[in-house]
Amino acid sequence: MDVTYVSNIFVDDVVEMIQYFTDVATGEGLAPLLVVVGAVLVTVPLVALGVLTLGAVGSLFRSD
Repeated sequence: MDVTYVSNIFVDDVVEMIQYFTDVATGEGLAPLLVVVGAVLVTVPLVALGVLTLGAVGSLFRSD
């Protein structure tokens, strides 16, 4: 399988996914609120885990 073919499929899928999320995020009712809440529920733990990971890596190189 050609690498260019695979990357074209990947890019097409990402563009299609962005269109679907845009349709949902600008939809009626509670859909925009649910998208925002979902983004917060994913982002906050991800940032917390990143900070903990950076602290652990930093403690490896810290001399006490």
